Amino acid sequence: MEQSETLFDVGTDVGRSLPPVYPHRAAHGTAGTLRQWQQEALDRYIQKRHKDFLAVATPGAGKTTFALRVAKLLVESGEVNRIYVVAPTEHLKRQWADAAGRVGLALDPNFKNSDGRHGRQYMGVVVTYAQVANKPALHRNKTEAGRTLVIFDEIHHAGDALSWGDGVREAFDPAVRRLALTGTPFRSDTSPIPFVEYVEDASGVRRSKADYAYSYGPALKDRVVRPVVFMAYSGNMRWRTSSGEEMEAQLGAAATKDITNHAWRTALNPEGEWIPSVLKAAHQRLLKVRDKIDDAGGLVIATDHEAARAYAAQLDELTGQKTTVVLSDDKDASNRIEEFSSDSSKLWMVAVRMVSEGVDVPRLCVGVYATSTSTPLFFAQAVGRFVRLRKKAEVASVFLPSVPVLTDLANEMEQERDHALEVPRTAAEDAEENLDDDLLEEANREERGSEAMDRGEFAALHSNAAFDKVLFDGNEFGLGGAMGSEEEMDFLGIPGLLEPEQVSTLLRQHQADQLRRKPQDSAAAEPVVDHRQLKSLRATLNKSVSAYAAKTGMHQGSIHTKLRDVCGGPAVGQATQTQLEQRLKKIQMWFVGRK
Repeated sequence: MEQSETLFDVGTDVGRSLPPVYPHRAAHGTAGTLRQWQQEALDRYIQKRHKDFLAVATPGAGKTTFALRVAKLLVESGEVNRIYVVAPTEHLKRQWADAAGRVGLALDPNFKNSDGRHGRQYMGVVVTYAQVANKPALHRNKTEAGRTLVIFDEIHHAGDALSWGDGVREAFDPAVRRLALTGTPFRSDTSPIPFVEYVEDASGVRRSKADYAYSYGPALKDRVVRPVVFMAYSGNMRWRTSSGEEMEAQLGAAATKDITNHAWRTALNPEGEWIPSVLKAAHQRLLKVRDKIDDAGGLVIATDHEAARAYAAQLDELTGQKTTVVLSDDKDASNRIEEFSSDSSKLWMVAVRMVSEGVDVPRLCVGVYATSTSTPLFFAQAVGRFVRLRKKAEVASVFLPSVPVLTDLANEMEQERDHALEVPRTAAEDAEENLDDDLLEEANREERGSEAMDRGEFAALHSNAAFDKVLFDGNEFGLGGAMGSEEEMDFLGIPGLLEPEQVSTLLRQHQADQLRRKPQDSAAAEPVVDHRQLKSLRATLNKSVSAYAAKTGMHQGSIHTKLRDVCGGPAVGQATQTQLEQRLKKIQMWFVGRK
């Protein structure tokens, strides 16, 4: 249409043919000036002239500002006269409507399918993906009734269920423009996402193609997001299996997937010592951060409602104030989030999964990842709650169980990912992934039936916590230590305001100080080994234990416990080279003795 040619005139004098708002300033209320990535993305949008545009930008980078800038341009040019925003949750509908209102775009977040049409005072609506899937024909009619721009917030949710994807396609196929946004790796499954272009790579796998991408790594270098320091905690775990056998393992030690998951689950049990100890450490960290950032808040992400309430009770006792609890079936959830966001005196909020994505509470600086969910999507969205930068040099801290899948994700924060279709997979990979990815469909409700069944099969008996290490920028720091030790306090006491380079420098300094404090006789008794060699020793010992278990019928955990009783020392994950070698010799002797 004629207006389109005017807006997208990309000749030598772009500024002459565009509304005054471009390119010198962002619309009032979104940002004083556009960040460099937002300006680049806007330039790309104008140059491409595509009906569909996909922008991938890390959580906290300012996707809403970019999207509303595009919307403002399209409205002022006459390209569109109706706006649809599709969001994952009810709470996000409010956030979008509030942000749009600040730039002069009136959107109705309370529109219901039963309303049929929105009020004349609004130029569009904000709806959820579920709402669209429920009545796609209604939304198609509304889309066709005007020159409509559709903004898809966290577009990967359109693939959550077949009905959602089909509904989105039917409803918004007639749109004049579609702008898709996401802040994380798309999905762990291969469900296609509507209106996303897929391109075959060299290996024949079709992958999503973004029109503009801005990952956490570049955003950190540009000082757009906060640096995240991960505090990993291990500890000794003991539990009873469904067969009545008692098991014991070190959290994070090399072990089978079942043992790792049971140890992890034991750590998260509110009745053990691990969670109270880690919450206490996280609270110490929050108080330290509030020395420089006086409104800093903390968020604990729990697996289920029962755990969330128990964690909140422990925080109540620890802090002396009532902790904000946000549950997915609570009608007041949005109000609770908004109250916590605006009340700087409130220290902690505990939530079940729903706060992990898109919810904007900029003062969150400290987090506790107290959930067994471990998909890259969920982890990135959860950590994304803490990276939004408000003032120069703010640092975020996230406490997590020291299990390989989480520490690996923490170390891979800066990696870019695309959504891949038709990737060859093994049955084992499918089974493992499905344990976690169901949360995409169940993000706002508790799976009480399966949890009750699990409680009948498993019993956490005991847990304690120990400081393991700090992860930052793909590197690991710290020599471990007891809770409250000097080793732990070095890292808990890091200032809340530091540039990324200063964080790295300070962590390396603490690492060097701890090495100097290490007793000389201990250093002489235990030679320094390459981490690969230590990993190889652990793997060899675990294979030997597995083979001995198959030969004798004993449980692997019992064999490890017996080796520790005979040879001394901690669990495998904390054992030294000498201790591992002693256990290998002992189990080899046992093999010989059974021949």
